[in-house]
Amino acid sequence: MLPKILVVDDDRYTRTLIEQMLGNSAQVQLASDGEAARELFAAHDFNLVLMDQRLPRHQGLDLLREFRAQRPRMVAILMTGFADVRDAVAAVREGLFDYLTKPFEDLEALEAVIGKALEIDAAYREIDSLRSRLAKTSGAPMVVGQSAAMARLLGQIQQVAGLDTTVLLEGESGTGKDVMAKLIHAHSQRADQAFLEVNCGGLPESLLESLLFGYEKGAFTGAAQASAGYFEKANGGNLFLDEIADMSPKLQSSLLRVLQDHSFCRIGSTHPRSTDFRLICATNRSLAGEVKAGRFREDLYYRINVVAMQLPPLREREGDVFRLAVHFLEFFNAKFGKQCGPFSPAALASLEAHPWPGNVRELRHCIERVVALQSGGVIDAVHLCPSCSPYAVSDSHALIPPAYELAYQGARASFEQGYLKGLLAAASGNVSEAARLSGIPRQNLYVRMKRWGIVTET
Repeated sequence: MLPKILVVDDDRYTRTLIEQMLGNSAQVQLASDGEAARELFAAHDFNLVLMDQRLPRHQGLDLLREFRAQRPRMVAILMTGFADVRDAVAAVREGLFDYLTKPFEDLEALEAVIGKALEIDAAYREIDSLRSRLAKTSGAPMVVGQSAAMARLLGQIQQVAGLDTTVLLEGESGTGKDVMAKLIHAHSQRADQAFLEVNCGGLPESLLESLLFGYEKGAFTGAAQASAGYFEKANGGNLFLDEIADMSPKLQSSLLRVLQDHSFCRIGSTHPRSTDFRLICATNRSLAGEVKAGRFREDLYYRINVVAMQLPPLREREGDVFRLAVHFLEFFNAKFGKQCGPFSPAALASLEAHPWPGNVRELRHCIERVVALQSGGVIDAVHLCPSCSPYAVSDSHALIPPAYELAYQGARASFEQGYLKGLLAAASGNVSEAARLSGIPRQNLYVRMKRWGIVTET
């Protein structure tokens, strides 16, 4: 279904231009005044509103405040033919997605801004849909992402989850292996039974052994009473062994025997006990490489490498960064009782350009930090963690990465931000002088300044 866009402008040329530009990719509704806009807004669930600031008998910002009171997540762009820094600042404070100045100099850039705004709306709707489905499927974790890489992974999980077979999840740290394990459990035939998880790399060998096998009273100092282990407790359910590559050689051998005959003995006992659990394993290292290096048993590797799935790193999940960022923003706003956001276009550009070596975990911590430290309002690039923004600026110069390290759009954005900051510095903050030096019309210079959160009162 095509997205619905409301264009409110008393200038017929602007309405016609946007309608023709988006006619094949969206359902465009046009209004020339505030009253017509109210009627259309009440009748349709629009994905995006493009609002002119100066309308007959109405101010665009006032109308957008009215609309946002009815639909707080409404994504909107303010347009004006009169470049005004105060309007730009007000638009940012209102949480609008962007502020554009007419006439539109670059239609390709305009189409790109509209496309990104529609992606933000789609992210909000996707999260709402996920929450609605989760309400009907208790126990299933929320998985955000529509990239091709995630679609392939989720398709594999859908095929395998209902089968009683061992699954090996491989991927970098922070890619969400624990979430995928819980998803497999939630859609398995054992979903109504226990799901137990153990981090094999976070416990000493002796403690991990007693946790898995259990022990009898008096088996060792401190064993005041008998205790069942996870092999026993997971009977009928799913057992998730995270970071299995860190398991000691002794426990690898013990685990192999359990998997071979589905029986074990508690520590301090010779009485065998049977168990029936479905094993899910995870590792952030290549188990095949660990076998070659002699650090992991080859026979155990072939025992658990039945259905192997590779979790994609965040840098390969095209389009998922901003979806996850929106999800985490809403989560931490609710958790901390805050009202931070939305993200500015500059913040989204920074988030998408960052390589995220820590993957989803790093992104989650970044958004948590932003919400924790901000009292509220729009989140701009300067509010992000320094390491998360390739456009972080020091007092003396912009820390801009070489162009070849960025995708085309990232390199173009990187150059433009650095250029504008240098231009304004050369003009001592005087926008008129900066426009004269650059040859960029003053009103269009304001548009570019707004895009990167550069505001000056001069």
